[in-house]
Order: sequence, then C-alpha cells, then structure tokens
Amino acid sequence: MNQNPNFMKQKFFFIQFLVLLLSPGIISAQDPLLDILEKELNREFSELKKQEIPTYFLSYRVAEQSVLDIYGSYGCLDRIQRNNTRQLTTMLRVGSPELDNFHELRGTSSYISQTSQQLPVLNDASAISQILWQSTNDQYFQAIQKLTQVKGNIAVNVAQEDKSPDFSEEPASQYIDKLMKTTIDKSTEENLVSKVRLYSKAFADSKSIFSCSVRFNINFERDYYVSSAGSKIAENHPRITLSVYGYTLSDDGMDMPLYKTYFANDLKELPKDETVLTDINELVKKLEALRVAPVVEPYSGPALLSGSATGVFFHEIFGHRVEAARMKSENDAQTFKNKVGQQVLNKNLTVVFDPTINIYKGFILNGSYKYDDEGVKGKRVTVVTKGILTDFLSSRTPIAGFLKSNGHGRAQTGLNPVARQSNLIVESDQILSEPELRKLFVEELKKQNIPFGYYFKEVSGGFTSTGRLTPNAFNVTPLDVYRVYSDGRPDEQVRGINLVGTPLAMFSEIEAVGGEYGLFTGICGAESGGVPVASVCPMMFVKKIEIQKKAKSTNTNPILDRPF
Repeated sequence: MNQNPNFMKQKFFFIQFLVLLLSPGIISAQDPLLDILEKELNREFSELKKQEIPTYFLSYRVAEQSVLDIYGSYGCLDRIQRNNTRQLTTMLRVGSPELDNFHELRGTSSYISQTSQQLPVLNDASAISQILWQSTNDQYFQAIQKLTQVKGNIAVNVAQEDKSPDFSEEPASQYIDKLMKTTIDKSTEENLVSKVRLYSKAFADSKSIFSCSVRFNINFERDYYVSSAGSKIAENHPRITLSVYGYTLSDDGMDMPLYKTYFANDLKELPKDETVLTDINELVKKLEALRVAPVVEPYSGPALLSGSATGVFFHEIFGHRVEAARMKSENDAQTFKNKVGQQVLNKNLTVVFDPTINIYKGFILNGSYKYDDEGVKGKRVTVVTKGILTDFLSSRTPIAGFLKSNGHGRAQTGLNPVARQSNLIVESDQILSEPELRKLFVEELKKQNIPFGYYFKEVSGGFTSTGRLTPNAFNVTPLDVYRVYSDGRPDEQVRGINLVGTPLAMFSEIEAVGGEYGLFTGICGAESGGVPVASVCPMMFVKKIEIQKKAKSTNTNPILDRPF
C-alpha cells in the first residue's frame, strides 16, 4: 500500500477484530445534510462553469461518524470516549476529461491530495454552506494553478506512453439509505463494558504478558456523495470492532505481539463469552511459548500458508498490482499492465474482488459497499480466471484499454480516490484437503532434500513496493509460525521471521491450495489513505519462499513483576 508518490507501499495493517454490527435502528426521515450539500454544489457549479477557465466537474464527499470507544486492560476499564464528526472532501476539476488538473506531473512527486475540513454536526444550513463555499473557492484556484503546471510539464517532456483520458464519464447514481439511529442504549453499553473487563482480565493470570488491551470501537458512519453530474448518494456503514491484543518480550529483546479476530453482523451471531475466553487463553499460551521459542535462520524452500495468511499474501503481493490507476504512472513497475490474456497464476486459481457481497463461506466481509467514493456502483470483478489475467480494478482514472470504472475508486476522508481493493476472494477448481496439502508439502521437502519447512499460521500484514525506483519486492510480517519436519516430528513453534521476495518469482511457485478457508480483515493504507478490506482464501502450498530475520528491539524485560 503506497505511502508516498514514488509508490513505496508501506502498509501497517491494523487488524480489525470482532466486528459486531449491532443492527442499528433505522428511522424514516428526510436527510437535511444531503439537501444542503446538493443545493450549495449546484449554486457553486453554475457559477464556476462560466469562468474563463471553467470547472467541468465538482463533487462533495462527507463522512459523518458517531463513535464510541471502550478500552480496557487486565480486567480494568481504562476509558470510554465519544466523538461525533463530519468531514468534508471537495474534488474540483478544470480543463476537460481528456486533460485536467489531476494529470500526473512527470518527473515530480506531485499528487493532488485534499485536506478534509470539519463540518458542523448540526444541520445549520448557513454554517455548512459557508464552509462548502470556502472549500470550493480554495480548490478552484489550486486547480487552475495545477492545470497550468500540467500543460507546461507536457510541453517539455516526451509523449506519455498511456494516452488515455484523465477522467471517465460515468452515469449519475441516486441512492439514499434511511437515516440510522447512531447511539446504543445504556444497557448495551454496560454489557460491552462488562465484556471488556472480562476479556482483558484473562490476560492478567500470566506474568509473561507485559501489555494487553481490549477495545470496542463502535462507529456508525454515514457517507455522503453529491456531484455536478447529478449523483446523490447517502450510504450507511456501521462498523463496530472489538480488538483483543497481547504482547510479550523475549529475553533477547524480541517484541512478540499476537491478536485475535472475530466477525459478526449482529449481537446474536457473536461467540459466547466462553469461546472468546478460550481463544484468549490459547493466545496467552502461544505468547508464553514464543518467549522461549527458537529464532529462525534465513531460509529458502517450501512453505504452507494458512487461509488467513494466504489472504494477506494475495492482498499485499497480488492485489496492489491489479489496481489500474497506479499503472498509468510511468514510475510504476506496471507488473501486469501488458499481461492481459496471459497466465500469471497457477491454472487452477481464480481471483475475484467483490464489494457487493457481505458474506462469503460464512465470513462477514469488511470491504463491502454499494457505491464507491466516486459515486460509481461497486461491481464484482474477476481479475484472474483459471490463472489467466482478465481484468483490473478500475476507478474513474482510466488506463489504456480500460476506460471505465468498475466501482473501485476508494479513499479515506481528505484524500482523492484511486483504484483500490475491496473483498478479495481466491477460488480454485482443485481444492485439496489439509492432509493432502501437507503431504505434498512434506514430499517437496524430501525432494529438495530439506529437513524442514515452515507453516505460516497468522500474519499481521506487511509492505510492498510497486515502483521502478526501488526493488519490486515485498515483506510480510508473520506472528505465529511453525517448523514442519519432513521426518514426521511434531511441528515446532518458532519466532523472528519475515517473509520476503519478489512477486513474479513467488507467483510462479504457487503449487496448490486446500484445507479450510480463512479470513483476513483490516485497514489497507495506500495513496488514498486507509480503506476497509477483506480477503477470504484457502490454505496455500508454495514450492519455494524466502525468509529473513525480522528486526529486533534492544528492550530488556521488566525488573519487577507485575503488581497482580
């Protein structure tokens, strides 16, 4: 996930744990904010399109959030926080769809990234309109300046390879969810507080746990979008998460965190407390074992990845390389841009991105939405069919051969949308059982005359580079890893591993998939900020991977025992 204009994709996945959609009440009502946004946009656009350098497109995005955070550790309630906000992002384009102020300035690191502005949380039409007017005025003058720079940049550089337009014309969309109830009742809040205390107390029994936290984050979000093309959208996105985290430190100073994730749509779908506590106790036991587990040496050879680890692998290493808008830049390595119709993965694999579904194989998905952040309806996109590359994820920034959006223009508030992932799903015509997959794995170890390989059970995320200026490599951070012996000895937990490599070499080594499907869910960061994503994948057998030692801190263990 890109963090800078050179496309060095540094991502820190903040794993989203136990999403509990509390079935917020829906109430019938008109939406005053939507009306205010539409009225002011029409007034502004009618004047700006008459200027000497006219505006040809204007949109307002507003993220309205009502957030409740409940934090606890070691059986104690740390704090409760509440916050209500409305954040505005204005997009204004001058010139024409063929060439406008969003055109890349080649040879520079210039990107247009807006700054979000806070709107009043009450529907005060005068106050809101004033801020919309100020934002639009500022964006207009910035747009004129940028368009002038674009034209000069084109004049002094060789012709661009990709001559597609800067913006795609799309049909206007109209969709309005009913207003949500954005609060929870007192008894529900008290119940969540009790759970925070109960779950976090489970960490207190182990002196090896140096830090722990349990957090409920309840976020009733309503996203607004209006545009000069006639789009008018208000879509509800209630997101409620429970994060469970434990941390320990080995005697040699290595940091070792572990997490646990659950996902549900409704309170009645949640695991019982007994189930959650059992899982936390298992997490604690793993942390205790990790403190004394052997440190792995650099390795190249066969590996197994769990379903959730495969999800991170595909999201991080494959998914970002099929996000179309990035491939328009000549700074991007464009790994797959000219490989449509060619085999890029194992012939049994199909890769789909689908924001239109909420559940897949029993997993509740976090990357779901009806309309993207450019007002385009989200669509199911099959990017790989039986190993053959067939499509890309597209926003309203066209690339040659892919001139229309398929509803994957996404952004964090304050940033401009680009093509981003949604719900990633890996399917196969040949799913093996887990024993069959492990048998292939062990046979390959013996074939390569290697005494052991590695099974990656849990990973936290990673980073990858898609640019030409840096090595086109990836680094995935495992949390829970086991050494698997070819002679049949029991698996052995190990630590200190990073999974590294280059994408095309790694893709060519994928041999088979099978076992249980797993879920990875998180917030993916890139040029357009953090957006919710999910991956559902089966276990994967790779004939050759490379691992290196991970960075190690120099911290020492506490001198004193915990007081309880």
